[in-house]
Formats: sequence, C-alpha cells, structure tokens
Amino acid sequence: MIKMNQPAPNFEGVAAYQNGEFKNISLADYKGKWLVFFFYPEDFTFICPTEIRSFAQKEQAFKDLGAEVLAASTDSKWSHKAWFERDLQEVMYPSLADTNHSVSRDYDVLEESNGTANRGLFIIDPEGIVRYILISGGSVGRSVDETLRVLEALQTGERCPANWSRGEETLGKD
Repeated sequence: MIKMNQPAPNFEGVAAYQNGEFKNISLADYKGKWLVFFFYPEDFTFICPTEIRSFAQKEQAFKDLGAEVLAASTDSKWSHKAWFERDLQEVMYPSLADTNHSVSRDYDVLEESNGTANRGLFIIDPEGIVRYILISGGSVGRSVDETLRVLEALQTGERCPANWSRGEETLGKD
C-alpha cells in the first residue's frame, strides 16, 4: 500500500512505450529527480488523451523544475504503441504498460472489478519519497497546471497556503 511521506513502491523491468520504442523502466531510473507519475484508465478513450496531451504540452515546464513525467495504464505495450503512434505523436515521455496490474495494485489505483487503473497522480521526490497523492474516478480529467503548482509548492520545502503560486509568500518551514 502506498503511503504519504514513505518510500514509493518500487517497480522494475516494466515495459514502457516511448517514441516508437519499448524499454524496461524502474523507479530507480528516476532517482535524483522529481517524478510526476500518473495512471489513466485506458487507451483509446475520451478523457485520457486530453490529460496525456496536456502533460505533453507542459513537459518542458516539468523538466525546468527537475521533474520527469511518467504515465501508466493496464493496457499492453502494443496498445500504447498503436494509440500513441496514431493519435498522440506529440507525447515524448514514456507510458508504462502494467499488464500484470502489479504497479497499479502497489499504487492503490487498480479497479479490481475490471482490471483498469483509476486516475492516480503521485509526486515522488528525488529520494523516492511520496510527497503528493491524488486519486479520482474516471469521469473527470486532472488539471496539469495544478500539478505544476503543487510540484513548485513541494519544492519550496515550506508550508504553502491554499492557491499559493510561485513567487508568493509561504507560511514558513514545518
């Protein structure tokens, strides 16, 4: 079970699709960087591509903050390849194929009744510690701008009030 302020569940040797290629990835690949790791329910759907594109449009903003983006669903690497090559060619970050559901289960997003992942978003710090968790049902897409805002707030290391934005006063250290 995933827990806040605890080490993120490990994954390794999991197939991911990225830029026309398959590769094995692990959580260790992101050590020393912030990781924005998000799960989506299924390939070839309605809401999922809006989120995936939105993360792609803001990928450089994440990189500017020292963060990498990683997507995941329970679809196969072949499904990812077909969908991304047909409809999501602008996406450069990897999409993990969690076909055995182990990663989705470890991150507590697996919908056991149908084998898909709920919308889960995790921000993991450079030491591999979970700093933010958001899990929601499948009918509402996430705000990538809010994800960037939260990442920036976490990186201050300070308490940030509601609606805080970069450059605004924080409430000091814990």
